[in-house]
Amino acid sequence: MSIQMDINEITKLLPHRYPFLLIDRVLSMEPDKSIVALKNVTINEPFFPGHYPHYPVMPGVLIIEAMAQAAALLSFKSMGAGANEKSVYYFAGIDGARFKRPISPGDQMIIKVSLIRSMRGLFKFSAVVEVDGQLAAEAELMCTVKAVP
Repeated sequence: MSIQMDINEITKLLPHRYPFLLIDRVLSMEPDKSIVALKNVTINEPFFPGHYPHYPVMPGVLIIEAMAQAAALLSFKSMGAGANEKSVYYFAGIDGARFKRPISPGDQMIIKVSLIRSMRGLFKFSAVVEVDGQLAAEAELMCTVKAVP
């Protein structure tokens, strides 16, 4: 079963909002397996005026964050739950992060995340970002859901 989601469905699951929501659409998702999400990168992004005004490049940490948000959507949909005031979805680790090409205004990020394993609330994912069919970034992510104290 392949699931698609628009921005309204995404904001029901993720707590992120502008300017930190980095997923525009889910192209396909198989709960407990994988997700393919899309982020349209525009010159209107709030970080571009300060991240090399003469050559705007999306910061690597935000590329990783986009991967994590896609992973969170996959996790929430797999668990049958969304974000709430009683819990937070945290990074637990990032391994093998590599950036292969810059991402600039006008690019469309295709974010592909696959679940490697899930154990006792800890999720491990393999993630890649492609632009125009080229690998732009890759990483393994570990995330967990924790109760808010």
